[in-house]
Amino acid sequence: MTKQEKVHFVINTLNKLYPEIPIPLDHKDPYTLLVAVLLSAQCTDVRVNQITPLLFAEADNPYDMVKLTVEEIKEIIKPCGLSPMKSKGIYGLSKILIEKHNGEVPQSFEALEELPAVGHKTASVVMSQAFGVPAFPVDTHIHRLMYRWNLSNGKSVAQTEKDAKRLFPKELWNDLHLQIIWYGREYSPARGWDLDKDIITKTIGRATVLKEYHKKTS
Repeated sequence: MTKQEKVHFVINTLNKLYPEIPIPLDHKDPYTLLVAVLLSAQCTDVRVNQITPLLFAEADNPYDMVKLTVEEIKEIIKPCGLSPMKSKGIYGLSKILIEKHNGEVPQSFEALEELPAVGHKTASVVMSQAFGVPAFPVDTHIHRLMYRWNLSNGKSVAQTEKDAKRLFPKELWNDLHLQIIWYGREYSPARGWDLDKDIITKTIGRATVLKEYHKKTS
């Protein structure tokens, strides 16, 4: 298979498996999405979706959020891990949204990445899911799968993002990054991986990855 044929195979398989794409993090607007994505760093989406209703019951907009102390935010979000850093980030970005953006989440990568605790991946998720701007946020699943599928060298998340954007049509990015995440969780996890269920890797996988898998399971 040529690289282009592999890309088509990936797109077609994912469209068959995920014609409707569930959004992993519960939210109701750009602000609640931004907070949820920030909380999801090194924490599962399931856990985040358990914690955000508690936080948003207290404050689901920047004006109410800054009425809480960093300590109060930290107590609520503790189960998500990294709570000292995340609580400062949520309080700090809420303050800046009020001071610089009339309480609204800005619609540009630059402005988002200037906010405390907001990196490129978080900004990409918000631009993609809240504003429909083509972006390709790379999480651990996408990074792992792009390597397993021999579509990127796995050297860095930045390189994986570059390769994904080069290979896949721009109009598909927003759906595709979510489809790959769901596929990674269900069919191609880091642990407990069963290659027989993983049709994409089985068909187009990197030779060294397949060899390593068979060596471990034989």
